[in-house]
Amino acid sequence: MKVLELAGVKRSYERGIDVLNGVDLTLDRGEVVSLVGRNGAGKTTLIKVLMGLLRPQGGTVRVFDLDPWEEPIAVKRRIGYVSEEQTLPEYLPVSEVLGLHKELFPTWDASLAGEFLDRFQLMPGARIGALSKGQARQVMFLCAIAHRPELLVLDEPAGGLDPVARRDFLEAAITRLNRDGTTILFSSHHMTDVERLAGRIVFIHEGRKILDRDLDALREGYSLAILPQETPLEEARRLPGCVATRRRPDGVHVVLEGDRSGHALSLEDLFIELVEGQPC
Repeated sequence: MKVLELAGVKRSYERGIDVLNGVDLTLDRGEVVSLVGRNGAGKTTLIKVLMGLLRPQGGTVRVFDLDPWEEPIAVKRRIGYVSEEQTLPEYLPVSEVLGLHKELFPTWDASLAGEFLDRFQLMPGARIGALSKGQARQVMFLCAIAHRPELLVLDEPAGGLDPVARRDFLEAAITRLNRDGTTILFSSHHMTDVERLAGRIVFIHEGRKILDRDLDALREGYSLAILPQETPLEEARRLPGCVATRRRPDGVHVVLEGDRSGHALSLEDLFIELVEGQPC
């Protein structure tokens, strides 16, 4: 059984403007997959659809072979979720926030919650409103993992945190839980985090999945050719293995798949070339 199966998923907020346009995505148990794409590409909408927070207007969604819209409680009890805009009641102390979540999840692991309280140096009696932004994010993360979810979904969870806090936050989430078999899907704009933690990358652009590859295959399978500025784009697109082209001040950039004779591409460079270029 797949942990997640999306097939031909569509969703729009305005008639005729698709935010998701026929997205397919599957996750197997134990995978660590990163969603990358520009703001507005559809990443958050995709996550809300698989969480059962939005209903797809086309296609099918199955999480643990269940429809998250039709069976939201059964699905959400098996998922840990942290979103970028998520907030907690400022008047509650940390201990009460954890207590509320403990009531919601039968699989709550008090020892794991205690482990991360110590790791993050969180005081149970401290009120949420008195915490720093980073500490409040850590409480949300703790609430998402202490029931040992089968699927952990992180939507830009470390946005706004400094590099040290962000690394500790994500490494704690991904390394610790994945070691215990949790499947993890996270979106991030920080390519260093993506390259360090993900095993597979899914590029979303303008509501479509344009690339879905293992990280090692991405590192080894693409290169950049730079042709003279006067080269017609139509000619550049006929190059074997052409994936995307764009005209730049230094010449015509061509991303090539399966051809390592050009310039090596970092993940961030590949991302920029794909989202700003035109597909071949």
